[in-house]
Amino acid sequence: MLRYIAFRSLVALFLVWVVVTIVFLLLHLIPGDPAELLLSTGNVAADPQAVAALREQMGLNAPLWQQYLDHMAGVLTGDLGASFRDGAPVIEQIALRLPRTLEVILAASLIATGIGVPLGTYAAIRADGKADAVISFFASASLSTPVFVVGSVVILIFAQELKWLPAGGFVPFSEDPVEHFKLLLMPAGTVALSLLAVITRMSRASVLEVLQRDYVRTARAKGLSRAPILRRHVVRNALIPVLTVLGLEMGTLIGGTVLVEFVFNWPGLSGYLVSAVDARDYPEVVGIVMTISVLFVFLNLVVDVVNAMLDPRISLVR
Repeated sequence: MLRYIAFRSLVALFLVWVVVTIVFLLLHLIPGDPAELLLSTGNVAADPQAVAALREQMGLNAPLWQQYLDHMAGVLTGDLGASFRDGAPVIEQIALRLPRTLEVILAASLIATGIGVPLGTYAAIRADGKADAVISFFASASLSTPVFVVGSVVILIFAQELKWLPAGGFVPFSEDPVEHFKLLLMPAGTVALSLLAVITRMSRASVLEVLQRDYVRTARAKGLSRAPILRRHVVRNALIPVLTVLGLEMGTLIGGTVLVEFVFNWPGLSGYLVSAVDARDYPEVVGIVMTISVLFVFLNLVVDVVNAMLDPRISLVR
């Protein structure tokens, strides 16, 4: 197990380096000068001398290879650089915003897993019946509905009409735990709805497959009732592909909750990434992408290890 984790960690470091390198090079290929964008006001062009001075201050006049080596040297020492926009350390902004995005994702994952696995299991048990048809229909409908549409409808119902929850915003947990929880409910529920559809459909397909296995037929032949068979033999083995998909979806959501954060005015990492790309803020973009890459690879490693614990037949040897 330790050898496997060490091997995967080395592979993860290599993948993160490749991603960061590609993003760094692509950013410099995008048209637009960060110094000019910062100094321009409306339709008034920036003074060329001021732009040249700011480029020198930012280190943008150095050769591309020198900028790359300087940035990677900073990464190795835990320094992701300073923002072009306000000079704030990038790592501090990431540390501030990342927990907010992770909070939404974790809450959504708990909701989706807690509801989706039982629904998918029930649909598989009642395969081709009315309950299966209803569950499959709603899963397909929620999966095909854009997240900004769901968010807008949720705000209309629970904030505008029923007035049960605030429409959006953010309050730190340390200041007001109750208000923080209220503001978290709608973003997490919106993300959970699309994730619920994926978990439900995967659970249904996985349980249906496991129900056809020989050991399940043997358990039935021995006279075991449905509940012990589901608990001991079916659900545990059916969870393996579900956890794999959940890990991939959570990794994708780390950088993919931008619409939810925009709709609910939630100051997370995804919205920060979009604003950084728009401003051509190279240190911010590279730092955020590197953080997302590390978390994505780490989630995949955790999923592989948990799958091996659930099913000893899975080999960790590569």
